[in-house]
This record gives sequence, C-alpha cells and structure tokens, in this order.
Amino acid sequence: MFKGSLVALVTPFNNGQVDYKKLKELVEFHIENGTNGIVPCGTTGEAATLSFEEHEQVVSEVVNYVSGRIPVIAGAGSNNTKEAIHLTKHARKTGADGALVITPYYNKPTPEGLYRHYKAIAEEVDIPIVIYNVPSRTGISILPETVARLAEMKNIVAIKDASGNIDQATKISQLCNIIILSGEDSLILPIMSVGGKGVISVTANIVPSDTAALVRHCLEGNFGKALEYHYKLFPLCKGMFIETNPIPVKTAMKLLGRLNGEMRLPLCEITKENEERLKTVLENYGLLS
Repeated sequence: MFKGSLVALVTPFNNGQVDYKKLKELVEFHIENGTNGIVPCGTTGEAATLSFEEHEQVVSEVVNYVSGRIPVIAGAGSNNTKEAIHLTKHARKTGADGALVITPYYNKPTPEGLYRHYKAIAEEVDIPIVIYNVPSRTGISILPETVARLAEMKNIVAIKDASGNIDQATKISQLCNIIILSGEDSLILPIMSVGGKGVISVTANIVPSDTAALVRHCLEGNFGKALEYHYKLFPLCKGMFIETNPIPVKTAMKLLGRLNGEMRLPLCEITKENEERLKTVLENYGLLS
C-alpha cells in the first residue's frame, strides 16, 4: 500500500473552522483522478495549527470518506514522544492504514534520540509507520544509518524523504529495504531511479492524474515516458514552493476554483508578485486560460 502517488492533502477552512464538506469533496476528487493514497494532517494539511480535537476529527473523517478504497496514512507526528504516541494510537483506532511520523522539530535530538523516539512509538502502537524526514522544517535530518536501525522493526515500513538530497535516498537504499517515498515533488523521478517507490505529493493536490502517471511510469521501468512527465510537471512543482507550503498550493486551488484559499496564522496570503508568478505557471501548464 505504500507506493504510488499519495497526496499530502490540504485542510480546507471556512471562517476559521475546518470545512468537512469540502474535505469530503477533495477526497472524492483524488479517488476519481487516480491518486493512490491520502495523507491528511501533514505539513501541507497545516497540522501545526490544528487543535488535537481537529487533528483527530480530520483523520477520522478522511478514513470514513475513503472507506477502504485507497490507503490513508495519517499525519501523527510531534516533537513530544508522548504526543506522537497519542496521535499514532488515534490513527490506528480510526482504521488508518499507516501513520506518518515527522522527526521531532525544534528540540533537535541526537541520532540516538531519534532512534528511541521512533522505537517508542513503534513498540507502543501496532500500525505501519512512515518516517518523515524534512530537515528544512525540523532543523534535523535523520541519518541513513539510523533509518537502517529503525527498519529492523517490523512496523517501521517506509520513509518520506524531503531532504532534497539524492545521496540520502541512495544510502538508505543501500543499507536497508525500507520503502522510500519522495517528499520533494521535483525529485520524484530521481529518487525513484535510485529505488524509491513513489511520492507524498503537494502538487498532486493540483494535478493528481499527471502526478500518478509519472510515478506509474517509474514503477513500470518506463523512464523515457516518465522523463516526459517530469519535464512537464517540473515548473508546476517548483511553483508550489515559491512561498512557504501550503501557501502556493492553496492559492493555486483558489485560482482554479477548487478552494477558498483560507489558511491559519501564522500563514497568510501570498504576495501579489508571487501570485502573478503562480498564475503564469498555471497558465503555461494549461490549467488557467
């Protein structure tokens, strides 16, 4: 279940509240357009500004909406190991297929601390766990050697690598058999060329079918066709990060009429200059006339 194009789902808001009607619409949109899995309450889902109650309800509702049609991997991380265990237990209770657990942010644990953090969660909760490495957000990058140690645990099954470093994915592939998922949309093809099995994607919120096609061609070993999709998607992937994620993707969805674009502070609206740049990217892709 941990391969293919999985979407890092945005969390829709309306007047400061989670918009569950729109959330259901987005889930159906992805299932209809070939997305292979849903990942709610991650970075793109603004998990950092959701209350515990909202976080748990979003996960529960997504699992309910999906109803077993494709896998759901619930964001469940924290820089507090007890909180991460709590959220991971909730993910299991709701029937999620896995839990995405970010490396602890701000407190910058040592490699041994990272190992013990994930080990504690894996021993406490019997659910497949995806390590989430995103050093630009957390201030710490998990070492390939630490990943290999953790991969020895039966329910630590995958890593979302958003380090932006192909060497990282290569070393992990050499050291263990853990599933590697790209956490950088512009690096889907390079990471899959060294053993990756898919992506947890921001850009899939905009073009789920094309993102899924790129991944599918890579999995089938058709890298010539995959390269065509890579070149096509590349400007759009870069456009999703012209400002802090998920500001550009929510703005793009607003421009396309799929979302109202509402975010929670401390995130705010995109600058006018970058909105024009984003419009150009969407126009060049053929999404805006």
